[in-house]
Amino acid sequence: MDVPLWFALLVVGYLGVKLIRPPAWLIAVLLLGGFLLADSVLAPAINSLIK
Repeated sequence: MDVPLWFALLVVGYLGVKLIRPPAWLIAVLLLGGFLLADSVLAPAINSLIK
């Protein structure tokens, strides 16, 4: 069964918000921080650490 990555992330995010109920500011900070880090100078360093 092939599930697209965007769909899996959407399901995990939805379940995490429904079950854990984090504050809205924390969700916004994580999304914005991830978006900004992905397009920064640190992206190659983070990518090499993950792989």
